Amino acid sequence: MPFLTAELGAVKGVIKQRPQDFIVEEIPLYQPSGEGTHIYALIEKTQLTTHDAIARLAAAMGVRRVDVGYAGRKDAQAVARQWISIEHIDPDKLAALDKPQLKVLKIARHGNKLKVGHLTGNKFFVRMRNLSMPAKQAEKAAQTIMDVLMRRGVPNYFGPQRFGGRGNSGELGWALIDNNAQEFCRLFLGDPANETDKRFIEARILCERGEYQQALDCWPKSFHDHRRMLTGLVKSNGNFKRATRDLDDSFKGLLVSAWQSEIFNEVLAARMPNIDKVLVGDMAMKHDNGACFHVENAETEQPRCEHFEISPTGPLYGLRMTRLTDAAGEIENPILDRRNLTEDHLRRIKNFGARGGRRPLRFLPKDVSIRGDKDAYGDFLELAFTLDSGCYATILLREITKTDIA
Repeated sequence: MPFLTAELGAVKGVIKQRPQDFIVEEIPLYQPSGEGTHIYALIEKTQLTTHDAIARLAAAMGVRRVDVGYAGRKDAQAVARQWISIEHIDPDKLAALDKPQLKVLKIARHGNKLKVGHLTGNKFFVRMRNLSMPAKQAEKAAQTIMDVLMRRGVPNYFGPQRFGGRGNSGELGWALIDNNAQEFCRLFLGDPANETDKRFIEARILCERGEYQQALDCWPKSFHDHRRMLTGLVKSNGNFKRATRDLDDSFKGLLVSAWQSEIFNEVLAARMPNIDKVLVGDMAMKHDNGACFHVENAETEQPRCEHFEISPTGPLYGLRMTRLTDAAGEIENPILDRRNLTEDHLRRIKNFGARGGRRPLRFLPKDVSIRGDKDAYGDFLELAFTLDSGCYATILLREITKTDIA
């Protein structure tokens, strides 16, 4: 993924040395009304995935994980504050919940379940340590980079966390789209050669051998999806399709979205560094309302792009994706055509909830501040900013550090 500010150098440092050095807080799409059967809670999780936090909340409240609503997934290696919802529970019991790494900060009532996408954006507070230069020099260098990003936009890549700890979520998504349950099981439960965590190597070797009960006995209990699928393989005597059906639909949809994200990143890389230029044949997005339109005269539309009123877009492959034409299509369409998708593939993408569309090639940070200073842990570079929903803080930070941040 090429950098937009490669010629400006880097401020090297360490991100997330301490959980408190990376704080993210959700900006909800709406405030709870104060009435209704759904209990909303603002939770604070520390070094937990959203998935694990939901599992702990569900167990504590005696409900299924699917009964817990949430608006978005938040970083695990961080302090993250986000809203969740559960219907027909005792709010006092939820308010009293205080587990290691998980606290409830606020309780309210509302009339509907919280769903993915019900958020406006996220506020970030980041401190980078072990700097490659003095803190004040780092502040100046980072500000120079940020000035360019605020003028031209930040490349809107999907961050590495989109693709899972093993980086193969897109491959898993393609196996689902291609209806290849055996390959999905191999990638998800086997493939020990690509495993770096010693906790899982033995279990993955057992899966490769078809010794599913032994693998289930080895797999850590906190990995619910893997254990659910292994249980399905044990009960069905190795029926890959049946075991795949046992996984949560939302989880499978996330994997299919990761496949879409890989294609988007590839197209964006092909458009770099001209993410602030519209071409004839583009589908440009209006930032004020998210509507897209076909660019017929690039010269006429370019001033609006320079004022960040509109941006060119990349594909989220699916039935609702509009293809580009002319100069823009000459860049994007060959990348799409290499996938050789059939109507069956497109139908499965839709069935997994990933219907397709367009995504802007860049984003604009808001409420940006940069400060170099020192505290009890030494020098730091502090960056505070707000991003719209779906934009990755790690992608902004990689332009500063010129390093891919997992």
